[in-house]
Amino acid sequence: MSEISEKKQAIVKTLKEKSLLKQKVYDRTFEAFCTIKEILRDFAKEGNTSLGNIDPRIKLEFTDRSNFDAQLKIAGDILFFSMHSNVFQFDREHPAWKTTYIQKNKFNAYSGIINIYNFLFDSLKYSRLDDLGYLIARIFINHENQYFVEGKRQMGMLFTNYGNEEISHDSLQIIISTAVQYALEFDLLVPPYDTVKIATVGQVEAKIQHSRLITGKRLGFQFNSDDVLIANSQ
Repeated sequence: MSEISEKKQAIVKTLKEKSLLKQKVYDRTFEAFCTIKEILRDFAKEGNTSLGNIDPRIKLEFTDRSNFDAQLKIAGDILFFSMHSNVFQFDREHPAWKTTYIQKNKFNAYSGIINIYNFLFDSLKYSRLDDLGYLIARIFINHENQYFVEGKRQMGMLFTNYGNEEISHDSLQIIISTAVQYALEFDLLVPPYDTVKIATVGQVEAKIQHSRLITGKRLGFQFNSDDVLIANSQ
């Protein structure tokens, strides 16, 4: 067999195996993201019913922004859900590689990603483009609909069964509820005095809070990597 024929066969094999696999991962992830949108819509509706006649500023509000983006307003917070359109493989240093599930089949390490960010509602309302948002969880879903969650503190404690549990409506409800609870408990702190004690005339003219004071939760304090809990290896 010629070298050209071998290369063509290798290309066809890759298309049949890896490329087809990635398309399946994408489909599984997109299905889960559509379910997330349904849950968010119902969450807002049911939450507002329970809140009754109350200050409208704390009402829940769901917005379907695009095929890959959705958001849930909760009082002064925004939870932003974003699905990446590409498929990824865990890097070799990631603890997921230590699971027997991936060790048995390296293709199980390919996954889609759904990120959950926490922003302040006022950051979007007033177009404060320099304000900060934080990734509080990301959901990985593979071709077999198995899932894995990395998240802040309690988020990472919930899911340690990668390879033995398919993602479901119930599991997504738990993820979303936990993210909402975390956002509500994750408060905005006063920035250190030294970071805001000097401002230029131009900054004053442009309004200090928009151009000098970058607002974000835990502002002025390091958002430590040890706040992130990763599901335990199998």
